[in-house]
Amino acid sequence: MTIMREDKVYWNNGSLKIEGLLEKHSEENGVVICHPHPLMGGSMHNNVVEAIRDAFALQNYTTLRFNFRGTGNSTGNYDEGRGEQVDIISAHKYLKKNGTKRIFLAGYSFGVWVGSKVLEQSNQLFVASILISPPVNLFDFNWENLKNKIDLLVSGDLDQYCDAEVLRKQAKIINSPIEIISGTDHFYFGKEKELINILLKYIVNYNENNC
Repeated sequence: MTIMREDKVYWNNGSLKIEGLLEKHSEENGVVICHPHPLMGGSMHNNVVEAIRDAFALQNYTTLRFNFRGTGNSTGNYDEGRGEQVDIISAHKYLKKNGTKRIFLAGYSFGVWVGSKVLEQSNQLFVASILISPPVNLFDFNWENLKNKIDLLVSGDLDQYCDAEVLRKQAKIINSPIEIISGTDHFYFGKEKELINILLKYIVNYNENNC
């Protein structure tokens, strides 16, 4: 399959305008991809975000990565994770309006934390979720409210912001599969292909059992 060109898109989120990049492959399956912390240089233009996009696109999923409010050309201001939850919901609505039927949630770092708050409120929006490097050393996660709501956790064994042993324990509590990449820190530089392969394996398995 040939990777298609992403199109710059914008949509209204209340009084805000959100910027995204849409790569359309399928009307059946899609994914909303959430980026790392905007106050630490995070945006949709990130190597892990792009790895997530590549893995899903290779499996013929429509991909939507976007900038949280106050990042890039998305209007508004950073809202400490509160308004950013609304941004995720608006991205889901945008894909739905464009005809995508089943939508994954995939996040990295800060995007995981914000995404987990959305999943706590409801597991009806997204058919499945992949969380990469939850920053458990920086943010509080309400793991009890995430039981059976996370379909895959991924982290590196050298992650500065995500203690791998803590994550392993939480994975058992919430009944989530987990993959720990050896020799990998929070930023996955040089490990993108390994991450893509892990994601591909999961997506293929999900497709075989659910699509």
